[in-house]
Amino acid sequence: MSNAYYEAIDKMEKKGVDPEYINGWATGFLHNPKREEQRHNDAYDAGYTAGWEKQTAGFETWVKK
Repeated sequence: MSNAYYEAIDKMEKKGVDPEYINGWATGFLHNPKREEQRHNDAYDAGYTAGWEKQTAGFETWVKK
């Protein structure tokens, strides 16, 4: 596993990013199948897309307030 994966997860957790986004991001980054449809939400889907594309920036909009 690359350091980019661990560093991105660590950075998101420290910034307080929505856990649903982080879960989606990790799933997408690893190219795992999406979870069952009834458990999707906007944060998960956005994270999955970003992870699939290996984007490690742009998660700031998902910081929980």
